[in-house]
Amino acid sequence: MLCCRSPPNKYKRLDTKLERKMMEVKKNASRESNFTSVNGIIMRFPQIKEGLTDVRSVFEHYDEDSNGTIDREELEKCLENLKLQLAEKEIDDLFYSCDVDGSAGIQFKEFVVLLCLIYLLMAHSNTSQTTSKIGSLQLQATFDTIIEAFLFLDKNGDGKLNKKDMAKALNEDSKEKSPARITRTLFKEMDCDRNGKVNFREFLFSLISWVGIDSDHENPVTES
Repeated sequence: MLCCRSPPNKYKRLDTKLERKMMEVKKNASRESNFTSVNGIIMRFPQIKEGLTDVRSVFEHYDEDSNGTIDREELEKCLENLKLQLAEKEIDDLFYSCDVDGSAGIQFKEFVVLLCLIYLLMAHSNTSQTTSKIGSLQLQATFDTIIEAFLFLDKNGDGKLNKKDMAKALNEDSKEKSPARITRTLFKEMDCDRNGKVNFREFLFSLISWVGIDSDHENPVTES
């Protein structure tokens, strides 16, 4: 599974912005969450996986040299064509924070994360900039579901997850208390930089693997 193994402070600017945005979204939520348990999130995995398939065509369109990655120049062209006006510094933050293997290119799974981060930052902003170009209505609804899942797990509303959040979420709406080892295992898988906190970016990388994105569309083996 792809995971963000960058130095803890390398992407602090973007991660801090994501935390603040999550806090804002949770504070301004106008209704109760659709989720009442972790099992409810798991039951949505097939729907989330189907919704994310829309990203594949966007990725392949902007992977102009068809090498399986989108480089910095291709990403900038992609964002321009999608009418997403971002500053150079913002594009750099997004590109390098999602290029988790340091290959100087965004792979498909990393591109899914990147688009969802942009959607969070822009769809829930007070600006007049539209996000309609980011993908289909189904894709936007899928991103909303992912954001809502994170907000359900973020019990104290500080824009990041901790072990107490996970334990509380796992035991919510459950007759039997979840073993502590399950909480530790799930949290360790998400906490890529091992700092005891899970931000939305880390959560996304784990989620897209859990729903099965990792196993699909692998490069075909060719005979020599």
